[in-house]
Amino acid sequence: MSVKRRKVLEVLDGKCLTPPPIWLMRQAGRYLPEYRETRAKAGSFLDLCYTPELAVEVTLQPIRRYAFDAAILFSDILVIPDALHRNVRFEEGHGPKMDPIDADGVARLSAAGVSDHLRPVFETVSRLRRELPAETTLLGFCGAPWTVATYMIAGHGTPDQAPARLFAYRYPKAFDDLLAFLADISADYLVEQIDAGADAVQIFDSWAGVLGEEEFARFAVEPVRRMIASVRARRPAAKVIAFAKGAGLLLKDYRQSTRADAIGLDWSVPLSFAAELQKDGPVQGNLDPMRVVAGGAALDSGIDRILDALGNGPLIFNLGHGITPQADPDHVAALVSRVRGRR
Repeated sequence: MSVKRRKVLEVLDGKCLTPPPIWLMRQAGRYLPEYRETRAKAGSFLDLCYTPELAVEVTLQPIRRYAFDAAILFSDILVIPDALHRNVRFEEGHGPKMDPIDADGVARLSAAGVSDHLRPVFETVSRLRRELPAETTLLGFCGAPWTVATYMIAGHGTPDQAPARLFAYRYPKAFDDLLAFLADISADYLVEQIDAGADAVQIFDSWAGVLGEEEFARFAVEPVRRMIASVRARRPAAKVIAFAKGAGLLLKDYRQSTRADAIGLDWSVPLSFAAELQKDGPVQGNLDPMRVVAGGAALDSGIDRILDALGNGPLIFNLGHGITPQADPDHVAALVSRVRGRR
């Protein structure tokens, strides 16, 4: 019996599909009542990430509801610093926190034990590939070195990542060493996800938008280029989506510089510019998540504009960032129906 097509992979190969395949960042999350029920059983958020039975369940929940064309592993970008013994914890109402690292701490970082620490994640990927429908693409992911480093240096999220930017200027060698170290262990992490059954992987650079032109090249482009080269040296067929949120015009050469198969676009990227980027290969995005919260005409018109501008090229329909807890699940159903009704 032939395996059904995995449409996301077809687009990553450069094909144009009508309607385009669809998945949503943070599609498994707090907007779903079934997620909240499972989350309550888990204890801590990290326990949810590291318990394969529960991580599989929350990954599958939006697939059961909406039959998205891709499922993305339920985990978090901060499992990498957690594996590096940075005392990561998630505090209700305050977001993630960890012990901040200094230049001396960077010099003491070791990759020993990281793979063993992340073993439950790889088990989750393996289980998902067995349980997902054959036609559903399974996406693994990790955080980009710059974004992960911002949390490691500040010890928490900040509005403009000033602590990491200042660290980079004051201690350039230590910062370059940190980015290179994170690039290498993150590439290892992606390879193990691929080996466990992930069809493709996404690299999230959620804080790329705070960087200037020179810093973007050094802190965002170069580490991701290093990661993708490392993954492809070992798994030549690997498919990679790179998402540099807020990068704007700096996305012009991002695909070529990093060698990503597709680039994710946030909602601030003008569709005329997105169409130019699409001439060089697949793009993913870029609906404003607030349109999903609003629903109705705001949602419909946002979807239509993206499909009109990008629907004739290689497109993976997605949001411009993660779905928010305020989103109505019925609005998500309406989104899927409208995208799939495109002819």
